[in-house]
Amino acid sequence: MTSKVVAGRYRLEEQIASGVMAEVWAADDIELGRRVALKLLARNADPARFAREARAAAGLSHPCIGQVYDYGETDGRPYIVLEYLAGGSLEDRLAAGQPLSDDETQRIAGDLAAGLAHAHARGVVHRDVKPANVLFDQEGNAKITDFGIARIEAMTTLTDPGTLIGTASYMSPEQARGERATPASDVYSFGVILYRMLSGRLPFEAGHPLELAELHEKHAPPPLGSLRADVPPDLERVARAALAKRPEERPSDGSALLAALGGAPSLEEPPTVLLPPGADADAARSRRTAFRPRARTLAAGAALAVLAAAGAAVALLATPDRSQAPVKERTREPSSPRSDRATTQVATAGGGSEATTDTRTRTGTKGDRPRARPGPPASAPGTTTATTPTAPTITTTPETTTAETTTAPQTTTAVTETTATETPTVTTTPP
Repeated sequence: MTSKVVAGRYRLEEQIASGVMAEVWAADDIELGRRVALKLLARNADPARFAREARAAAGLSHPCIGQVYDYGETDGRPYIVLEYLAGGSLEDRLAAGQPLSDDETQRIAGDLAAGLAHAHARGVVHRDVKPANVLFDQEGNAKITDFGIARIEAMTTLTDPGTLIGTASYMSPEQARGERATPASDVYSFGVILYRMLSGRLPFEAGHPLELAELHEKHAPPPLGSLRADVPPDLERVARAALAKRPEERPSDGSALLAALGGAPSLEEPPTVLLPPGADADAARSRRTAFRPRARTLAAGAALAVLAAAGAAVALLATPDRSQAPVKERTREPSSPRSDRATTQVATAGGGSEATTDTRTRTGTKGDRPRARPGPPASAPGTTTATTPTAPTITTTPETTTAETTTAPQTTTAVTETTATETPTVTTTPP
């Protein structure tokens, strides 16, 4: 079957895995010029379950989950085109029966928790998390693969009640009882993997799958401290919590696992950071970690600056500007029936001499009020007018000396104010 082209696009080059359900090939995508993994369903396998795997994995997009590229059928056999991961599996790394280094264990555990957090947030329960389903890319990043028996919340299950689904060595107690799997079931399988990475062995071993299922359901595993004196306390604590018999006593899902491991349970991708040539991955990671709090601080400072600027603008608008005040007409009733004084002091623009004018107005009919006429009035007997070339401000001062006369109670004074560019005019109407 080597060199066969599937769907006129994928050239099969080398078979890399085979099982009861499917066989997996390394293939070349002729159209895009890249290496892919093509999973071809076995002839006697269930196509509905195979389609479920494609549907479940295609709905997930995360750096810690193997990516699905395509789905189709050839010669009556469905196939899935997957991301090609050349770094081998976690099972390969644990086959020697020795614990992994603490740094490697911490990194792989973080990748698995992040991938599970993404899947659980989208309603997907893997149900078969095990080292053989954890593959590595060329950079050493761990990715969860093989969603062949995954359960999707929005879909009805293909599994009858009481059916055991999963791999016995990594099966949760509730799965061993034939109960419905939940995100906490994946957390238990994660705990088994973490236990094995820390100790080099499984928490339970037996010669028959049913014996293993009973051990998971009813017995406690040997403490990690009894197998390894220098086990990291933080990782040991996470493994012990994940292996709790009751689902409600474990971290509830992948996000809770990620938080327990010290990671930030976020579904957002970190911002892109450009580094100079030669910068290592640790520097990139530290900059991504430091980015968020600094960004929040800068955003808060910018918000305060905007608020301060807005406040200043409001205060400026609320302050009157006499030099730009529009022309207004104001009528003032006399404060005393005996007399009426209107004293206007006009300062010249250059700060020189001042002109003082005393004006009075009498009306012959009670209640009548003279109107202020814009512009300089025509000369008339008994009219007194004081002008100055420019007048930026108009104020009233009590120190101005005025002459007093007795007027009738109906006396009204009209004062017209002008802008700074015009000459104020005060007009007295003769009796």
